Amino acid sequence: MPVKLTADELKYIALLNDITGITAKDCIVDEESNTLIYIVPPGTAGLAVGAKGKNVKQLSKILGRRIEVVEWADSLEDFVKNLFLPARVVSIKLNKLKDGKKILQVKVMPEDKGLAIGKNGRNVNKVRVILKRYYDIDVVSVS
Repeated sequence: MPVKLTADELKYIALLNDITGITAKDCIVDEESNTLIYIVPPGTAGLAVGAKGKNVKQLSKILGRRIEVVEWADSLEDFVKNLFLPARVVSIKLNKLKDGKKILQVKVMPEDKGLAIGKNGRNVNKVRVILKRYYDIDVVSVS
């Protein structure tokens, strides 16, 4: 499904491009956690982050927000793996309910479960917001 970008999101994408030379595919503003999540083309996350996180730190200082960078992938499975990094995803299963809701079950390495969920569920909520935007997935469950 096509994503419509707001004027603010376009400004944030332009700023990332000015600093890194990388044009993000998307920029998601998470007001709840004061975070910008950039979705960048495959193979460009390292360049976007910069050596020792230099670019992310600079963006964070300019914008006064946390910055996260996620690499896009064409398959749902690969994209989910990228979204949960550094947690290691073992498997994913997409279920569609009769009422049309989509539920994604993500199994991670047992020692990575806390990392995948994040403090107060922050990471899994971020993943849910992004997957709703691109794949219309309603629920993300981590086990």
